[in-house]
Amino acid sequence: MTSRERIDAALRHEEPDRIPVDLGASESSGIMGIAYNALRDHLGLGSRTQIYDISQVIAKVEDPVLDHIGADALPLFIEPRRWKPWTLQDGSPCEVAEGLNITPRDGGGWEICRDDGAPAAISPAGSYYFDPVNPPLADARSPQDIEDAIEHLESFDWPGYLDEDFDDLGLKARCLHEETDRFIVANLWVHVFAAGQTLRGFENFMMDLAADKALAHHLMSRLVDCYEERVGRYIEAVGPWVDIIQVNDDLGAQDGLQLSQGLYREMVKPYHARLWGMIKELSGRPLLLHSCGSIHDLLPDLIEIGVDAINPVQVTAANMDGALLKREFGDDLTFWGGGCDTQHVLGAGTPEQVKAEVRLRCEQFTPGGGFVFCQVHNIQPDVPPENIMAMYEALDEIQ
Repeated sequence: MTSRERIDAALRHEEPDRIPVDLGASESSGIMGIAYNALRDHLGLGSRTQIYDISQVIAKVEDPVLDHIGADALPLFIEPRRWKPWTLQDGSPCEVAEGLNITPRDGGGWEICRDDGAPAAISPAGSYYFDPVNPPLADARSPQDIEDAIEHLESFDWPGYLDEDFDDLGLKARCLHEETDRFIVANLWVHVFAAGQTLRGFENFMMDLAADKALAHHLMSRLVDCYEERVGRYIEAVGPWVDIIQVNDDLGAQDGLQLSQGLYREMVKPYHARLWGMIKELSGRPLLLHSCGSIHDLLPDLIEIGVDAINPVQVTAANMDGALLKREFGDDLTFWGGGCDTQHVLGAGTPEQVKAEVRLRCEQFTPGGGFVFCQVHNIQPDVPPENIMAMYEALDEIQ
């Protein structure tokens, strides 16, 4: 089988010739820049480390690394056209988008500023990541306030420093399709629930859902309005060349949902259904949903509105054990992840413990297809390269 055929088979719930593998085909199945530099050095593969997702400081995974681990998937990301040097928190080199306004903070750390000079995200001294600050709609009190700031909805999930356009994406997607046999993951993102948290501020938006439902409805409705034009142009440009489309919305926490099933169905599900239904209708492609945490209780709803696969499959969250998920939802969902616990094992365990974890998760998820192997979410900066390679060695040993 080719890589593309291998993942196609998994999505059809057929067992392929071997377990398909992903590293870095999405911004939640990848590797943080510091860990990537260490892995490249460990493998003797020197090249460029480009950080395409600055909030999580996630690196693009290059072909020599993908070849070395036997990866079957490739990402289609919205990227900058030009890059500039930057230095990661451990002092190792990388590149970031040339248009990214990233500056040192007084007292240490970094901040990313908007065009008006106000910080949009900060990485405090000692932190590896950037957290959003100054939500642009924090003071909105009415639908008109949202309309007056509509540019923040129009640009959400496509900031200006990612300056590729639809023609760029179409050409890149076609080249990936024609020049490789790997499975192409279109990273469209288009958050809805999490976008409300970022645009209004987490506390404000969670209060809106309960106490100012009209404002929350208006925000999500207008956000989907803005996404619809983008989705149409995006699929027209890349649709013939990609194999699955990924959308994002974190709905879970470690111990349960971020909002009740009833509130999800009332407030958020209609917008997911509208947006994701449009994506599937226009593209004819399966839908991969990124959602962290314990989302077990919403999986029937997500299946109902068109989700075909989920990532990262956080197996240590409540009710997310692989055996349970496979038994209850294995006929309807492909589990794109869950292959190795990153919270407790990948970074803190020994190589042998990593291998034992991989064997366990593959035993749970592999029967009957419907499984693409990758670790749970991104590989963190403190993960030794020996543990990373132990994951892939375990896969080789069980196949």
